[in-house]
Amino acid sequence: MPTKALLRDAAALRAVRALPGAAAVTGDLDVAAVLARRDRFASSWHDDGQVDWLASAGISLVRGHGRLTAPRTVAVTAPDGAVTTLTARHAVVVATGSSAAVPPIPGLAGALPWTSREAVAATAVPRRLAIIGAGVVGAEMATAYSALGAAVTLLARDGVLPHVEPFAAEHVTASLRAGGVQVLVGAEPSAVGRDGDGVVHITLAGGGTVEADEVLVATGRRPNTADLGLERVGLAAGGWLTVDDGLRVIGPDGGPLDGAWLYAAGDVDRRALLTHQGKYQARALGDALVARANGTPVDLAPWGRHAVTADERAVPQVVFTDPEIATVGLTARAADAAGLQVRTVEYDLAAVAGAALHADGYTGRASLVIDERRETVVGFTAVGPDVPELLHAATVAIAGEIPLDRLWHAVPAYPTISEIWLRLLETAGRPGLRTAPAHQPAPAHAHH
Repeated sequence: MPTKALLRDAAALRAVRALPGAAAVTGDLDVAAVLARRDRFASSWHDDGQVDWLASAGISLVRGHGRLTAPRTVAVTAPDGAVTTLTARHAVVVATGSSAAVPPIPGLAGALPWTSREAVAATAVPRRLAIIGAGVVGAEMATAYSALGAAVTLLARDGVLPHVEPFAAEHVTASLRAGGVQVLVGAEPSAVGRDGDGVVHITLAGGGTVEADEVLVATGRRPNTADLGLERVGLAAGGWLTVDDGLRVIGPDGGPLDGAWLYAAGDVDRRALLTHQGKYQARALGDALVARANGTPVDLAPWGRHAVTADERAVPQVVFTDPEIATVGLTARAADAAGLQVRTVEYDLAAVAGAALHADGYTGRASLVIDERRETVVGFTAVGPDVPELLHAATVAIAGEIPLDRLWHAVPAYPTISEIWLRLLETAGRPGLRTAPAHQPAPAHAHH
């Protein structure tokens, strides 16, 4: 929430300026107002709202550091040192999440780098910000801080957003550069230091240096499992927890722990490190725990009541850059790696009437990854202003395994950006009637 709050004001201002009738809107962002709104959405970094909800639901809260001491037993050490021992009748769930990983670059830790936590909670905007890593966090923070007035340098060793479809990453890279962000593709820091004046100096392996007032590390996540007592129940401390299809933690012998009492949900099981997928896992696991405790059947078949099939087949994600990226399911590269026989179709969003009406100079693109054997959609990606509103339709199509022939009957309203679905299906061709190659280019304009 705080990340999106940092980004929203700038996105709204860009949207208004893309319309000629709003030319009277001038001036820059009110940075103080942006940060204040961010704090409101983050509840000023207090958890009172969550605590009130727990009480209303009849859930007991014990504050402190929890550690496993034996099967189904957790000792909680409070800030004052008092220890409360909790013994579960049925199960213990580890849902401790993840933290930003700081790579072992010489001097980096001593330079007091920001992680995503400090970046979203900052009370002032640095004049110069260097970002190490250009995945989702790095790209989003480059977008946010550039809009807030910082001179941003993005060190993208593996390229910008390397795990999305290449066409989407190219749109974002071009936009970052057009917005003044210095994007250094292939740059790899070999040393980092902060001098007596507080200036950060980043030495690059290929030669050259980058200077900044703050440096943000956005190179990945690590599980919060280092001090949970996992070793007391036969597991290694500090690693990701491997789970089966029912989210039961797998032990050293390759199966659930004796008694199958330990479970993991959320980031810590590394299935899908996204807030909404953690909630999805929690809903399924809660239902499964109740079923097991009551001795009723647990349905772990694909798409079953207690399964978390979407973690593997239909994970939606929005990258809140400028332009935004909306993606769900498999990329073409991931589908190939999974051994699926697929074809990919793309279409120019600017050629859709609804997009052209949405903003002057609208640019974007969308694609479908289609399973050739089943004639269903297994992947969707769109890049462009406000494409996140297209995402749930794609998620439903993939999770429902809706055949292309049936999707033809889901008529998009005209003129909306959702008409991209019709154009993608036209480009794909109806099963059994395809006469055009799947990769035929979209027309430059198709306003009907």
